[in-house]
Amino acid sequence: MKMCIACGMPMTSLGDYPLHDMSKNYCKHCAHNDGTMKTFDEKWQEVALRYANNHHIDYSIAKHTAYVILKKLPAWKRKW
Repeated sequence: MKMCIACGMPMTSLGDYPLHDMSKNYCKHCAHNDGTMKTFDEKWQEVALRYANNHHIDYSIAKHTAYVILKKLPAWKRKW
């Protein structure tokens, strides 16, 4: 099973891949409509918003948490 390099999501079916392209190493949630991968800043904002809403915490705390999580993933390691 492949894991998304940008968010860590398990990719277990064709529908998990952007444009159903199994050659991609990132998931549909980390892709733009054209299939290209989103930037770190785009994912950071999305993850932080989702985390804040799902866990009912302040956005600044969610943003820090999202940063800590994302920077450990393969797509973003070269950024540090």
